[in-house]
Amino acid sequence: MAVLLECKNINKEYGDNLILKDINLCIDDKERIGIVGSNGAGKTTLVNIICGVTESSSGKVIFHKDNLKIGYMKQSIDYKNIDENNTLSGGEKTKKALNEVLYGKNDVLIFDEPTNHLDYEGSVYLINKIKKFKGAVIIISHDRHFLDQCVTKIIEIDDKSVQEYNGNYSFYRKVKIDEYENMLHLYNEQEKTKTQINKQIEQTKNWSGKAHRESRAKAIETGNKFGGKEFNRAKAKRMDKQIKSRIKRLEKIDTDGIKKPKEESKVFFNIDNTVKKGNTALYVKEISKSYGCKVIFEKSSFYIKQGEKVGLFGKNGCGKTTLIKAILGNIDYDGEVYLSKSSKVGYLSQDVIDLDDDISIIDLFDIKNNKEMGEIRTKLDLLGFHNESVYKKVACLSLGERMKVKLLIMMKQQCDILIMDEPTNHIDLHVREQLEEILMEFEGTLILVTHDRYMMEKTCDKLLVFDNNKITRYEYGLTEYLNLKSHSMSKVNEEKNNREKKEAQQRKLLIDNRITCVLSELSQCIPESEKYKKLEEEYKKLIEERKCILNFNNN
Repeated sequence: MAVLLECKNINKEYGDNLILKDINLCIDDKERIGIVGSNGAGKTTLVNIICGVTESSSGKVIFHKDNLKIGYMKQSIDYKNIDENNTLSGGEKTKKALNEVLYGKNDVLIFDEPTNHLDYEGSVYLINKIKKFKGAVIIISHDRHFLDQCVTKIIEIDDKSVQEYNGNYSFYRKVKIDEYENMLHLYNEQEKTKTQINKQIEQTKNWSGKAHRESRAKAIETGNKFGGKEFNRAKAKRMDKQIKSRIKRLEKIDTDGIKKPKEESKVFFNIDNTVKKGNTALYVKEISKSYGCKVIFEKSSFYIKQGEKVGLFGKNGCGKTTLIKAILGNIDYDGEVYLSKSSKVGYLSQDVIDLDDDISIIDLFDIKNNKEMGEIRTKLDLLGFHNESVYKKVACLSLGERMKVKLLIMMKQQCDILIMDEPTNHIDLHVREQLEEILMEFEGTLILVTHDRYMMEKTCDKLLVFDNNKITRYEYGLTEYLNLKSHSMSKVNEEKNNREKKEAQQRKLLIDNRITCVLSELSQCIPESEKYKKLEEEYKKLIEERKCILNFNNN
């Protein structure tokens, strides 16, 4: 593969804050690259430098192709240029912005969080378009399934530097875990060696001290003013030399040895749910909701048992968030909703601007004593709010920081029903993965809306599917549902294909009969006559149609 562009010694600073340091990368044509890293690591900064949107502090981007064209879809899209009349949904606007990039004559495509606002079908559409694209693709995304489907190399930005990994996201995660475990094993073995050396030093010091004491005792006993027997003095000197040698070895390990590998910070959300009461957590009967003439869903009935984990699945605009609002009693609707009165419900909305901007992070928590204060500050520290930053006003927080705070607030409540609407919006990949683990261990009832396919597959074993204005309960998770749906669609397509082939075969018989008649009439006509010309033209069309039918039946 030919190199399309190259980053050479890229550095980027904002004031005194160094974001990127000595970045060197080569992007080949047809490469599929995913860029990952924690929020604020410099992912968007790097692609902005590549695209020329932002200047580097030093270093340069070299294009190895004349008139190289880059199509760039930013995370923050200017929707005014895309939807002047404001008539499109968020998903439709995103899809239109994607198409403007996809259908330009570009050598490189760069996407920054392209699956934001895309539903399952929208993501599948984009995945297929990227697979068909002939040039290079660079993707920043928190969507692990999307990365697995689209990329063959991961570039990780960590501590201002980059590290490359060949493979998709899941392979990268496995390599990272293996690397950490191997380095931790080597580090622990090294620490054992250091402990042994320290013991040997202490032991040798004791022996050396004893040898020196015996030497002086012999000197006093024999009256030897030079310290007694040379044997004891020589023995003590050898031991002193051993001590110095071992101390040097320890110093070398400290300077050149294996450093303790950095462990990914663990966010201990620990949900303390109360004891489950009763059998049914939620019962919905004949629920309907419309906005004017627009029907969202109608006459749908379903139930959710205590302890079940249920994913809400459907296209954008199908009514998932509307149903949640109905369950919580926040909107009017037709039908009945029974929510267990003995249950305590925790609700996480996807709206990150519903926190009070004027108070500090720490004041969002109802802290009763110093012990709770310590626990909350520890968890906030793991989420990136270090030291005095817990006193920052909410107004100063990024979208990702707001969502992490909201998660922690909800986890602190003792709930046995969790309703979560897009909990992974804006948060780091490692926080998503840890949240998954917590939700899998949660013993209460979970109702989850998420575009994160991996999260829904791992945490939910039941589905409520929104389709054709109906809400239908399925007794299995997303993977099985999609497999069955795919199988069902394949069967429908197969039946349709067989039906069309049968119809084509019948049409072929009619054409064959007509060809026989036309040939018979042609044999009786005067060449170059008007009738002859018409029959000849019809014959050519019949032959062409027959050929098309044969090609269709052979496929």
